[in-house]
Amino acid sequence: MAAINPYLLFNGNCEEAFLFYKSVFGGEFPYIGKFKDIPEEDDSNKMAEEDGNRIMHVSLPIGNTILMGSDSHPKFGNLRIGDNFSISINTDSREEADKIFNGLSAGGEVEMPMNDTFWGAYFGMFKDKFGVGWMVNFDEKQPNA
Repeated sequence: MAAINPYLLFNGNCEEAFLFYKSVFGGEFPYIGKFKDIPEEDDSNKMAEEDGNRIMHVSLPIGNTILMGSDSHPKFGNLRIGDNFSISINTDSREEADKIFNGLSAGGEVEMPMNDTFWGAYFGMFKDKFGVGWMVNFDEKQPNA
């Protein structure tokens, strides 16, 4: 069965926010990556050093939930409050990921189709027909996110 986790988006202060959450809840970050960690395929994803230090993804286990987050990508500009969260679904298989992605994205706007990623997951994201942001993820190795 799929696990659902909140995914928070920030305008450049994600690291500060997650260090604060960690100070309150305890625990460790199983993963923290920055935009500068994205492999450069060409000049299209080059960015200023300051922007490269923005958080691409961080996760903090809290009980049976994993709080996840990232900073907005500089090329998309700042987020509006209300557009600063998504629901992240971690599935048990590619087939389940495709079923959930295709079902929930029907009538919505696909932002990133399901695809294999450089970080080793099968991943996609979209806004459903009601404007709710979703991320669907399947990890072959099933880490803690």
